[in-house]
Amino acid sequence: MSKIITFFCFLCFSGIFAQSKAIISGNVKSSENENLIGVSLSFTAKDFQNFSSTDAFGNFSGTIPLGHIKIKVNQSGYIPKDFEIDLKKDTLLSIILEKDISLLKEVIIENDKKKAIKNLSGGKLSFNVKELSAVPSILGTTDILKILQLTPGVQNSGDANGYFYVRGGDPGHNAILYNNTPIYGMSHLLGIFPFYNADHIKDVEFDKSSSNAKYGGRLSSTTLLNSNKKLPSEFSIQGNVGILASQVSVAVPLSSKTGFYISGRKTYIDEIVGPIMKSGSKNNDVKDMKYGFSDGNFTFLSQLSKSNLFVVDAFVSGDELKVRDENLALRTSLKWSNFTVSPSLITAISPKVSMSNAVYFSQYSNDLSMEQATIQFNVSSYVKDFGFTNSVRYFFKNIPFESGFQYAYHNLQPQKVNVENFRTINNNSQDIINASEAAVFTSIKPKIMENLTADLGLRINYYASGADSYLHFQPRAILNYVPNEKYSFYASYNKQYQYLSLITTSSVGIPTDFWIASSDGIEPQSSNEFSIGSNQNITRNWTSSLGGFYRSMKNLLEYPYGITQFNEITTFKNDLYVGKGKAYGLEMMLKKSNGKFSGWLSYTLSWSDRNFDELNNGKTYFAKYDRRHNLSLVGMYDLNSKWNFGITQLFSSGNRFTMPTSWYFINNNPVKEYSGYNNAQMPNYIRTDIAANYYFIKTAKKESALNFSIYNTFNIANPIYVVLDVKVNENKDKVVVTQKEKVLYRILPSVSWRFKF
Repeated sequence: MSKIITFFCFLCFSGIFAQSKAIISGNVKSSENENLIGVSLSFTAKDFQNFSSTDAFGNFSGTIPLGHIKIKVNQSGYIPKDFEIDLKKDTLLSIILEKDISLLKEVIIENDKKKAIKNLSGGKLSFNVKELSAVPSILGTTDILKILQLTPGVQNSGDANGYFYVRGGDPGHNAILYNNTPIYGMSHLLGIFPFYNADHIKDVEFDKSSSNAKYGGRLSSTTLLNSNKKLPSEFSIQGNVGILASQVSVAVPLSSKTGFYISGRKTYIDEIVGPIMKSGSKNNDVKDMKYGFSDGNFTFLSQLSKSNLFVVDAFVSGDELKVRDENLALRTSLKWSNFTVSPSLITAISPKVSMSNAVYFSQYSNDLSMEQATIQFNVSSYVKDFGFTNSVRYFFKNIPFESGFQYAYHNLQPQKVNVENFRTINNNSQDIINASEAAVFTSIKPKIMENLTADLGLRINYYASGADSYLHFQPRAILNYVPNEKYSFYASYNKQYQYLSLITTSSVGIPTDFWIASSDGIEPQSSNEFSIGSNQNITRNWTSSLGGFYRSMKNLLEYPYGITQFNEITTFKNDLYVGKGKAYGLEMMLKKSNGKFSGWLSYTLSWSDRNFDELNNGKTYFAKYDRRHNLSLVGMYDLNSKWNFGITQLFSSGNRFTMPTSWYFINNNPVKEYSGYNNAQMPNYIRTDIAANYYFIKTAKKESALNFSIYNTFNIANPIYVVLDVKVNENKDKVVVTQKEKVLYRILPSVSWRFKF
């Protein structure tokens, strides 16, 4: 009997203890019935405070003591909501937020949605593409990759190059993910045109260190391009019509729970680009050139149920360049293309747990064919990825976690070469490479002390190709210290491995570059990076940041044979040089986010060097894009409801190249001698761009505007490379060397019409 009484008492007291707390969960929507992501909620009771945020479906959850509770709901761009409840049991809430439309001329309302660039923890940046429309560009639309080059730690690549260089890394060290799908071909011809249709991109996240354990495979940065995941509520169309290209984006609702977005761009510039290129060359290097590109984006959304969102993202692009020179009997054709498709399913398992699963296919290929007289030459390459990604976000004791599994199967053809003439056929193709890559990751964001938080992560990679296999542990750590509202500080460490490498073969942005995978004894590249920094809120509108970094790199690759080496049978293992490098520097940024005038000033002071046994007699030398100083100024001014203006000013030290330092004669033939690798430097790069937008109509749902842009306003000649003109006098006892700087394009004006309805 006593045992029964004891058991009965236990049940009673356990019931009392169980009821000392309750779960508040629910959903936050806008007045337009859109699930709001990332809404901040605070729950305050006597001697207790808890925080939560909404997930991808707008759901939230929190465990709160019973009693009187004060709830505050905040989301940028919406009116905050405060209310109180008497919590007696588990409660389900449905919260609706109204958009903040009280933008009066006499009052300045700080609104994060209006911030073009937001500083995130650990030196990461987030871009609001829509708010960057005033930044000058050739086509009058936001050029995401060009804007990245205007931020600290990112080196601009100059003219005729669509790549960018982050914290002393090579161009292939940067990952670009379109909705978490890797993109391997990253630019249109010579970097002139924006690579992505900005109307299809909702926001951009840029991480200079790839500090999130969810992403791997690159030594430098990760750029996330995220398309719109909001179900379209009504039909709308927007686009841009310009003198060089046009683009259009359409939103189509199929039902209340299904819809899609589709975008496309097309150039009509066969008769324009040729003259532009000729204008930079006194020798008329290009006789007859035609170029065009087109691309398209597609996003399909279906709310299968309250807890399941199905998404299909696709991207396709194609470029073709043709050059003919009848004087040389030369015909050249260069084609390159991208294609990606990724179905994904986002599931809200509970208010505290959500999961995302996706499969993807990504392909990049290029093909160069040349015909001169009786000789035909062709070289092509491709890289294909089949992949799966899984990610689970959950809370454990109110600490956010994210864990998952990833797998990718890589199929690469580094170079397929075919040379034909009347007598011989020479095929020298590198073998197709197949590789498998699997990874598990987890990250945790604990609160260590009242003002100290951490972002800790671990990524474990297994890679196998042929007889080679590697198992690597890649820890990531960020510490954030926020002593007050005005100052915050961070310190980070990242370990990275890279298994696929980009081999660059051209000094300008002609995409004959190709990808190879670690195999046949070619080891993965690796890096260790340390960084520290701080952010300062000077006033409500002015912020600044200051930071420094140091990165060491191993197993870096150099391929010294240009487009291809096809005169002899060889292997990549013998052709590639393997070395090491390091990079370090200081980064500063001053930013104004609100008011009629907004913009930022960024400056980077950095060093980047390399060491290869086969180059420069084994001595350390400057990397090609070791640009000591990199200064960028971006200004945007809203004059009134009709006009706004933008300006960008760039200054950077010239990139490095190798130049002979002396000449002498052997058997009456001039011979050049070099003192060192990358021993010379191009002139400083200076460029000013301006833009103006005139709005005929500008509302939330309709827009009609003219854009006027001038690229390189002051017509400054920025050379892309240097050619040495060597002449010997009649007696062959004197050599006259003249340095000629090749300029591709100078001032480029453009006019376009932007519309939305």
